[in-house]
Amino acid sequence: MLDNPLKIFFPGKLVFGNGTLSQLVDDVVALKPAKVFIATIAPLQNTLADFITALQKNNIEILTDTSIVTEPSFADFEKLMQTVTPFNPDVVIGIGGGSVLDIAKLVAAQLDNEQQLKDYVGIGLLKGRKKKLICVPATSGTGSEVSPNAILVDGENQKKGIISPYLVPDIVYVDPLLTVSVPPAITAATGLDALTHCLEAYTNKFAQPFIDMYAYEGMRLIAAHIETAVNNGSNIEAREKVAMGSLLGGFCLGPVNTAGVHALSYPLGSMFHLAHGLSNALLLPYVMQFNIPAAPKRYADVAIALGCERQDSDTATAYAGVQKIRELIKACGIPATLQEVNVPESAIPQMAIDAMKIQRLLKNNPREITEQDAIAIYKAAY
Repeated sequence: MLDNPLKIFFPGKLVFGNGTLSQLVDDVVALKPAKVFIATIAPLQNTLADFITALQKNNIEILTDTSIVTEPSFADFEKLMQTVTPFNPDVVIGIGGGSVLDIAKLVAAQLDNEQQLKDYVGIGLLKGRKKKLICVPATSGTGSEVSPNAILVDGENQKKGIISPYLVPDIVYVDPLLTVSVPPAITAATGLDALTHCLEAYTNKFAQPFIDMYAYEGMRLIAAHIETAVNNGSNIEAREKVAMGSLLGGFCLGPVNTAGVHALSYPLGSMFHLAHGLSNALLLPYVMQFNIPAAPKRYADVAIALGCERQDSDTATAYAGVQKIRELIKACGIPATLQEVNVPESAIPQMAIDAMKIQRLLKNNPREITEQDAIAIYKAAY
């Protein structure tokens, strides 16, 4: 056990609750910043107007940016830094989906940093962060607000991870009311992404009892409420439960991280620009099915968390869990096959080659996935 010690970096302060965004003003003012940079998305600008006005009344200069709309690239980051560096804020705030939070984390890390971004792509290479960082998720999905991870797409369309305890924010506010306006398709994809974080942490080769608590409860909350959140977005209770499930999934990402589903989903994002959550949902049941022989008891637990009845064996219970996931995906209106999202079958060999490059996640999978296995899983998902 000692070869895999548990390391978890919590944010300095975490506030969770409906309507809590209004309290964030006091926390920002207490930091006594002269300037604050806010990375967000255009649809939230009206929602944030009062928040920004309240900061300005405290003589804080604000720079807002809404340029990050999809998964950010290294080029997007460099371009944004050209705007933010001369402004030189004391505090960086990300309010939005995972892409916005990731970029905010990297902007805060890069300001006043002698390292270049290319020096700390990878695991544990960032040496520090001088600016205060605050994250506020507006979707229930990535868990980026509490994870040490940020993802950028390089010039060859490959996703690269920057992973460091310095990317965990100082202050996190999770206000489920911010997710009420998120459209059904995004609610579904991001919610299933969060469910995948929990599921892959729980069935991980390096699973940790401390993280199992978060992973199990996250699966239970999301599975029970995602359908309502998708089909009736104004249902506050469903939004709140899925937001909590997503937060719990975020806590799984640092100490344990994801596995085969995420590794195999990366090429779908890089080659066909499918949304990250959608890519995961497309592959989840097929990777689960592949993994069950290696971890039947763990996958039986997953099935119970998802709301299944216990069958006469772990394996039978585990397969009931796969069926439950298929039903959830269908109920959320997510496509069930690669064919439905126009991925050509001819791309499968190249996707398998690209997936093999994601060893940092593949090594966590309970069953080894070879290139041939990856091809078989993609074909099953086709």
